Amino acid sequence: MSAVLTARELTRHYEVSRGLFKPHALVRALNGVSFELEAGRTLAVVGESGCGKSTLARALTLIEEPSSGSLQIAGREVAGASKEDRRQLRRDVQMVFQNPYASLNPRQKVGDQLAEPLSINTGLSRVERREQVQAMMQQVGLRPEHFQRYPHMFSGGQRQRIALARAMMLNPKVLVADEPTSALDVSIQAQVLNLFMDLQERYNTGYVFISHNLAVVRHVANDVLVMYLGRPVEMGPSALIYERPLHPYTRALLSATPAIHPDPAKPKIKIAGELPNPLNPPSGCAFHKRCPYATERCKVEVPELRLLDARQVACHNVEDING
Repeated sequence: MSAVLTARELTRHYEVSRGLFKPHALVRALNGVSFELEAGRTLAVVGESGCGKSTLARALTLIEEPSSGSLQIAGREVAGASKEDRRQLRRDVQMVFQNPYASLNPRQKVGDQLAEPLSINTGLSRVERREQVQAMMQQVGLRPEHFQRYPHMFSGGQRQRIALARAMMLNPKVLVADEPTSALDVSIQAQVLNLFMDLQERYNTGYVFISHNLAVVRHVANDVLVMYLGRPVEMGPSALIYERPLHPYTRALLSATPAIHPDPAKPKIKIAGELPNPLNPPSGCAFHKRCPYATERCKVEVPELRLLDARQVACHNVEDING
């Protein structure tokens, strides 16, 4: 199966002012991210706030240009693409934002918002656009009378259904979802997640699913990419990573996941300190100041991803840690 999204050593750096007469600082928000996403599969991206998840989402959806690296959508390279090619590429990758209250235009009727992608990107007539909108509304659980209503007349769950319908109107090859359920009531989250999965099965769309909620990730993801301060630290099949996480940071993240019936044989792993200042990251492994297994080598040498136990891990001491 061919990849619908391929990233190779993707980076995104920002110059930040530090004040008058001082040189600009460089923030490496993304620092060498590589992965492949196949049609019909879900890659979950997890990590603490500030690890680069949302920056990655903006790069994948062409909202921001990567500083370096390669990004291919359906086999077509984004860098150097013509204006017409970029127009097509933007059709092939869509995004569902975290806050459904902010992602919809409060002054525009729902039907018009759903028809807008078709109006801009296709030559369909007004009648044909309305038919497609009504068909998509039915698929996401909205009724025909909702066509003429405004966003403020809907609940949070319904608004996220509208946002998902809008993203799927052009049948994209890739859908990037940035914390799509975090603003919803817990009782509604499962319904929206099931809708995501139903649409993926129907359209064979590849998902990049960004989330803090590791219980949600376990439910939806085929593969997991764990990030720390802009770099991947572990990546592989979801079942393997949840069953036996190898990187110390991954182990701590999964240990912190709330459980109704916690296993007493698996004690909580606490991470000391906070995420380092991205303006002044540590030398060597970015995690070494918080890692209980750090050695002198960790302080001076950046660990590269390497294949171990059917997943990729960036840790010098992973064999010693996991026996």
